[in-house]
Amino acid sequence: MSRKLLVPATTPRSMPQPAEPDPRVPRLAASPGFREFMQGGWGEADRAPLVPAGAPEAAARHRDRLSAAFAGRTLAVSAGRAPMRVNDNAHEFRADSDFLWLVGAAVEDAVLVLEPVGSRHDATLYLPAPFRPGDEGFFADPLRGELWVGPMPGVGEYAEALGLRTRSVDDLDLPADALIGGTVPLDGRAASFAGRPRSGELARVLAELRMIKDEWELAELRAAVDATVEGFAETVLEIPRAVRAGGERWLQGTFDRHARTVGAGVGYTSIVGSGAHAPILHWVRAEGDIDPEALLLLDLGVERRSGFTADVTRTLPASGRFGAAQREVHDLVEASHRAGLAAVGPGRDWADFHAACMEVLAQGLADWGLLPVSVDEALSPGGQQHRRYIVCGVGHHLGIDVHDCSASSHAAYQGATMRQGMALTVEPGLYFHAFDETVPPELRGVGVRLEDDLVVTADGSEVLSAGLPIDADGIERWMAGLR
Repeated sequence: MSRKLLVPATTPRSMPQPAEPDPRVPRLAASPGFREFMQGGWGEADRAPLVPAGAPEAAARHRDRLSAAFAGRTLAVSAGRAPMRVNDNAHEFRADSDFLWLVGAAVEDAVLVLEPVGSRHDATLYLPAPFRPGDEGFFADPLRGELWVGPMPGVGEYAEALGLRTRSVDDLDLPADALIGGTVPLDGRAASFAGRPRSGELARVLAELRMIKDEWELAELRAAVDATVEGFAETVLEIPRAVRAGGERWLQGTFDRHARTVGAGVGYTSIVGSGAHAPILHWVRAEGDIDPEALLLLDLGVERRSGFTADVTRTLPASGRFGAAQREVHDLVEASHRAGLAAVGPGRDWADFHAACMEVLAQGLADWGLLPVSVDEALSPGGQQHRRYIVCGVGHHLGIDVHDCSASSHAAYQGATMRQGMALTVEPGLYFHAFDETVPPELRGVGVRLEDDLVVTADGSEVLSAGLPIDADGIERWMAGLR
């Protein structure tokens, strides 16, 4: 049965519609000849969704874990919708992370509902149907019409690929006491509960469940990190080209192209900072040149189609050789980094690696005469003078979000002990801004961060990103070997 396209008055359009029809540029939807000719002559298209291997089975296990935490409660988690970039042009869709974790695929405007049945839940995925041959939207809807966006999987294809019961989102009807999570769009059928509050309890439980990665998740993380290490090499090879022309943006684009080729894209906006931009924590604008004599900070991560992402940082000499002051800063950050790595393991307090990193940095800054107080006073809660040069944290959970599990309780996150299966980053640094007059001139505009991705094991930790060196000599050898 064909479906008529219903266009709300607020739907963005690429251009205005005339008050009176223009016979020279007729509206196709109003042309009987066109509409009739569009009805037939269409064969079958390949509409199988791209689903990562093992994702449906992993998602089913994740749903079972969530079900056990909410016996007797109806749960709904929405995938969300791509935000509009300008007018009628949308950004690329990236599903809500809780939805991805529970479903195993990104399905725009879809809602996963878990309905209680005894002590367990039945899962149903509600999703919008694409406009296919015979539907007016097939040729008239630029967001879901297959002539515009290509063949799209629907209810049947997703049911087969995901092993889930699926229904049209038009059938969605949630009870008043349902707990709602995910990202809810502001219009469309999935927006019918947009005015209802999202459940903080549901978000917290999901975040805390995601803290412990299963073997499939760890394999996805390893693959993301391996691809990121390869991307670092490809990016470094382009430094001479970026010095000549293109600058930071050329290197950012190099990695982003790599990430999109081997995965879904980048897990976050790639940070490429040369010289005075290196100390800027989130320098994502990439508007500068590459100074061949300065340090180059690269904070990069490939995201897999599963949503799992790497988050790795290295600070490199653009010339291939560290200067004396650059090496001195890098060596101190390396010492801090190694202390942090050594503090990661099962049963250790989450705060241990933070304290280990900060103790080394504070002592080094004091040795350089940069602290106005003693090391002990700086490290005290009421001091923290060393944090002038590192206002960010030195690590976070990692997984299907780059800053994973952020909706957890403090007790389960910073106040917890590490457990086997946790994935995290360790990333100390020193950031001496170009306009900071408390540091000597040779340090102004020097920024160094080292960041590795780790998994807590039964007896310690595994550094997933160990393929990239962290010591200055090793970095120089690695760069020389690439060329």
